Amino acid sequence: MQPSALLCALCCGLLAAAARAGYSEDRCSWKGSGLTQEPGSVGQLALACTEGGIEWLYPAGALRLTLGGPDSDARPRIACLRPARPFAGAQVFAEREGGSLELLLAEGPGPAGGRCVRWGPREGRALFLQATPHRDISRRVAFFRFELREDGHPELPPQAHGLGTDGACRPCSDAEFLLASCTSDFVIRGTIHGVAHNTELQESVITVTAARVLRQTLPLFQVGASGGQVQASIRTPLRCGVRPGPGTFLFMGWSRFGEAWLGCAPRFQEFSRVYAAAHTNHLHPCEVALD
Repeated sequence: MQPSALLCALCCGLLAAAARAGYSEDRCSWKGSGLTQEPGSVGQLALACTEGGIEWLYPAGALRLTLGGPDSDARPRIACLRPARPFAGAQVFAEREGGSLELLLAEGPGPAGGRCVRWGPREGRALFLQATPHRDISRRVAFFRFELREDGHPELPPQAHGLGTDGACRPCSDAEFLLASCTSDFVIRGTIHGVAHNTELQESVITVTAARVLRQTLPLFQVGASGGQVQASIRTPLRCGVRPGPGTFLFMGWSRFGEAWLGCAPRFQEFSRVYAAAHTNHLHPCEVALD
């Protein structure tokens, strides 16, 4: 073997060993440093868990991260990333079919609640982390948590899963009300008890007094044994400018990292009217027990 080839093989072996050394015991998370990475190289990582985290200190070069086990490739998946603040030193892209890249996370505060991406059955569930160049050598950390789950409704548009960010504060249409009542992770009827704003996290927390939990795919809200009212916290981006208001609402939305995030919140009377009209015309996408 030529000396140059031997040196290349040795460097690749050292990079692979450094990557392996950074895995957590359950191999759900990884922590490593760009100081041990060869300039211009791409480290290869694979995490088989549905939840975990990546902590990249002093990012340099790039990393390619594959999520999910080999048996997940045949099913559509939704991956959500939530960066720590501040997120610095790198950008995170989702690999799409055909080799294109979709930017999910960049340096800075990032979107409230993180970002999500939907992968189709033929896509590789891979993230590409690329270090951003800086002149100084101050400490930077690119850290984010991820969660991966099966897409139970691949036929629906991204907005139906809360994947879009542009329309996060836009009022829902009548058709979106009906769709959300069937596909959301939670649907609860209740009133607004109060709203707290967190400028650091760029999110608002709505405290809801829930009279009834109509639907929840995950145990986000604990219903008392007596079936009485419970209080629940639902989050929404701070830029939406949510304020307390009177009346009863139907809160619908999604679970992100064990937290409830708001999608649609029509007044209960308005939703009842829309649902009754759709039911009469046999246009309702599913049955909703409003009584």
